[in-house]
Amino acid sequence: MKKIFLVSILVVLFNTSYSQNNEGFFGEKFSITELEEYVSVRENIYDKSNYNVIIEGEILSSCPMKGCWMKIRAEKDTILVRFKDYGFFVPKAGIEGDKAIINGKMSIETLSVDLLRHYAEDAGKSKDEIEKITKPEVSLTFLADGVFIENL
Repeated sequence: MKKIFLVSILVVLFNTSYSQNNEGFFGEKFSITELEEYVSVRENIYDKSNYNVIIEGEILSSCPMKGCWMKIRAEKDTILVRFKDYGFFVPKAGIEGDKAIINGKMSIETLSVDLLRHYAEDAGKSKDEIEKITKPEVSLTFLADGVFIENL
């Protein structure tokens, strides 16, 4: 009986950390019909950085270690998407090329060398590639409350 209880607890914990609600949602559900024009968000990024926006883009990659970040392409920009309070994760593989709609706050951020090396390590880059990272990088970032991935 104790084994069944422990297995049940582990299943619940695994499902909670993965945090897919259903129908392609991860994190908080939101209205996917309230998309904002990416060009408008990008042009007004300093005005909108304190407000939730909903944009869409093509998934380029996700963290192969945990699914704790992903990169998307919106228009010609690559955006690093992280998840609020590490409260949810997305699949680690198999979502490249899918469309994502993300809800949260977009900003321009300077990523430290340590953080860039951490992401490179997560992505499975070689030690040589990681050591070549010697300068901070200015990047478009997005702190997502929720993510919708089409085709899931």
